[in-house]
Amino acid sequence: MDNPARAAILQGMTYDSDILIVGGGLNGPALALALAQGGLSATVIDALPAATHADDGFDGRAYALALASMRLLEAVGIWRDVGMRSQPINRIVASDGHAGEGPAPFFLDFHHGEIEEGPMGYMLEDRYLRQALLAAMQTAPGVTLISGQTVVAQAPDATGVTVTLASGKTLRGRVLVGCDGRRTGTGTRAGIKRTGWDYGQTALVCAVAHEHPHNGEAHQFFMPAGPLAILPLPGNRSSIVWSETHAGAAAIQALDDEGYLAALRPRFGDFRGEISLTGARFAYPLNLTLANSFVAPRVALLGDAAHGVHPIAGQGLNLGLRDVGALAEVLVEARRRGEDIGASDVLERYQTWRRFDTVLMAAGTDAVNKLFSNDNPLLRLARDLGMGAVSAVPGLRRRFIREAAGLNGDLPRLMSGRAL
Repeated sequence: MDNPARAAILQGMTYDSDILIVGGGLNGPALALALAQGGLSATVIDALPAATHADDGFDGRAYALALASMRLLEAVGIWRDVGMRSQPINRIVASDGHAGEGPAPFFLDFHHGEIEEGPMGYMLEDRYLRQALLAAMQTAPGVTLISGQTVVAQAPDATGVTVTLASGKTLRGRVLVGCDGRRTGTGTRAGIKRTGWDYGQTALVCAVAHEHPHNGEAHQFFMPAGPLAILPLPGNRSSIVWSETHAGAAAIQALDDEGYLAALRPRFGDFRGEISLTGARFAYPLNLTLANSFVAPRVALLGDAAHGVHPIAGQGLNLGLRDVGALAEVLVEARRRGEDIGASDVLERYQTWRRFDTVLMAAGTDAVNKLFSNDNPLLRLARDLGMGAVSAVPGLRRRFIREAAGLNGDLPRLMSGRAL
């Protein structure tokens, strides 16, 4: 064999990391840490400077982590650093009604005491989770973080995949994973199409301080324009995720803080006393978007890059972390069996595991949003009676509680409290 041909083969078998991960938000770092647990190396390529994630100011953003998601964060060594900053969710109340009129008489009421595992979930502020992930990546074996760089090209081949950064630097891995959001460049470059539609709604996100304690209770109030979620934070504070029509949300977002609160108060109610804003205000247009495939040659998508769903059930990050657990498990097991971890049949195992679950969740949140985001009196009666029936049947109620805690379905080991 001549020297140029031999050199080409050797270059093809040399890797900077086993896995190249595009996206340094939450899912990408979590995946890198999970892979490290199984002995695989990973490089995380983050478009944002590292200092962006290190900011410790409260900006109002927080996440509802299901119990199963907490277990994954515990398994990858994050929860010990952030658990004391979280707020357990001990009760979830879902009701239907109009702003300023109070809820309908029938509602869902889930209490964590009906399952043995503990709280159904935890609220955790964005700043603490990001900081913990950043710190953990700096010490995890085999994990490399490249900040402030974007991927401009990717080229899969028979033995791996090469990516080119905006700086001109190239990196080579066995698998490329896109954790780069709903407008994923990784998926687009891989030729993966998407299916979805706009909801005609915008989510207004903020945090409020209130007079009375929340006792770990989360409330979801369904109104004709869209749902309002009131989620407990440590102290007398709550995170607000409030959906309105695009036009209505734009008008509210344009108000000053006092005008914003005046619009929120009749929807929030007076059950927690006087409220005031704390942190920043955000607005996010809502849409459903699903990748037609979660995999391509040497490529896998996870999190919002694979599926973006309505926030009505607070499952966005939880779905992404299920992807993390599943993909890490598939790749680690393939390596242990001596397989090529980037082979199509290996990546297809990940897609088979996760695609049905995410499509089902997308369809479910879409249906619930359409059922509740209207003022049809017949539909109102049917949904109120349905909520009352679920609350009245212990076995059915318990199933819903376990679903909220993320305990149903084919869970990855990390989300079941087991090591890879």
